[in-house]
Amino acid sequence: MISSIKYTPSLLTNSTFSSTKLLLPRSQLSIQPTIQNVEQTMALSLLSFEKPLYLSSTKNFALLNKPKRKNVTECQAYEADRSRPLEINIELPGEEAAQKVKIGLYFATWWALNVVFNIYNKKVLNAFPYPWLTSTLSLAAGSLIMLISWATRVAEAPKVNLDFWKALFPVAVAHTIGHVAATVSMSKVAVSFTHIIKSGEPAFSVLVSRFLLGEAFPMQVYLSLLPIIGGCALAAVTELNFNMIGFMGAMISNLAFVFRNIFSKKGMNGMSVSGMNYYACLSMLSLLILTPFAIAVEGPKLWAAGWQTAVSQIGPNFVWWVVAQSVFYHLYNQVSYMSLDQISPLTFSIGNTMKRISVIVSSILIFHTPLQPINALGAAIAILGTFIYSQAKEK
Repeated sequence: MISSIKYTPSLLTNSTFSSTKLLLPRSQLSIQPTIQNVEQTMALSLLSFEKPLYLSSTKNFALLNKPKRKNVTECQAYEADRSRPLEINIELPGEEAAQKVKIGLYFATWWALNVVFNIYNKKVLNAFPYPWLTSTLSLAAGSLIMLISWATRVAEAPKVNLDFWKALFPVAVAHTIGHVAATVSMSKVAVSFTHIIKSGEPAFSVLVSRFLLGEAFPMQVYLSLLPIIGGCALAAVTELNFNMIGFMGAMISNLAFVFRNIFSKKGMNGMSVSGMNYYACLSMLSLLILTPFAIAVEGPKLWAAGWQTAVSQIGPNFVWWVVAQSVFYHLYNQVSYMSLDQISPLTFSIGNTMKRISVIVSSILIFHTPLQPINALGAAIAILGTFIYSQAKEK
C-alpha cells in the first residue's frame, strides 16, 4: 500500500530539517519504504501509515521526474515466429565459392564434351565422308533429346509465340551454314587446322561490325586482331595437309557464326527463354532448314552406299560413332548456351579460347597429326591474339 505524506508544523524549525526522532512502538512499524523529497525548499515529511496517498503533482519528486533523453535510438525486435529475412544483397563467402565451383564444372563439362564430339566426328567423317548428312544427324539427335525432355517434363517447355520463331529464323539460317561449313572443313583437313582457322572468328566479328553495322571500336581492339590474323595465316601456309575446301569451310563458318551472333542480339533482345531451350528451338528450326538441302546435295543413294562401306570396314562400332558424335554435339552446345546464363561474355570468350586449345592438343595427340614447329607457333600466336582481343574488347 502506498503511504501518504502529511506536513507537521511543530517539527519544522527555520525551514530546516528537525532532528527530532519519531518514536513509535516496534509493533506499529511497517516495512514499507520511506519516500523523501530531496528538494532543499521542502520541509521534512512525516510518514503516515493510516491514509492512502493522493498526489496532485509529481514535479517536486526527483525520483519520479525522469530526465528527458535526446537522440535515443528505438530498437524493435521480431518474435521468433514473426521473423523475416533481411532484404540485403550480400554474397556470403560460401555462396561465392559455390558459384565458382559451378562455373568450373560448366567449363570442364563444356570442354570435355567438345573434345569427345570432335574426336567421334572426325572418325565418322574419315569413314563416311558425307558432311551434310552428318550435320543433319547432329541436329536431329538434339531435337529428339529435347522433345523427349519436354514430353517427360524433365525440362520445362518454353512458352514461345510466332514472333519468337520469326526472330529466330535468321539466327537458324546462319547457324545452319556455320555448322555445315565447319563439318565440311573437318571432312577435308585435320581437326586441329579447322580450329586454328576458327580461332580467327573475332577478326570477322570486328570487321563485319565495323563496315556493315558502323560500330566503332577502341584502337587496342584493332591492334589485337594483328596476332589473330598473322597466326592464322602462318598456320595455314605451313599446314602440311592443306586443302582449300577445308580452309574455306572454316572461314565461311567463322563468318556465318558472326552473323548468327548479330542476328541473335538484334532479334532476340527482350525475349525471355533459357539458354537450354533457346538452343533446342534453334536446333529444331535449323534441322528443318538443313534437311532439304542435305538431300539435294548428297542424297539417299550416296548415303546408303557410303553407309554400307563404312559398316563393312569399321563394323558395328561405326553406328556407335555416329550416335556419339550426334549426341555429344548437342550436349556440348547445350552446356555452352547454359553457361551464358551464369557467366559474363568476357568469361565465356576466355573459356571458348581455352576450349580450342584443348581440342587442338587432344586431336593432335589422338590422330597423330603431323605438326611443324612453325605451324605450332602460328597456332599459338592466333590463340594468344584471341585472348588479347577478349581482354581489349571488355575494356
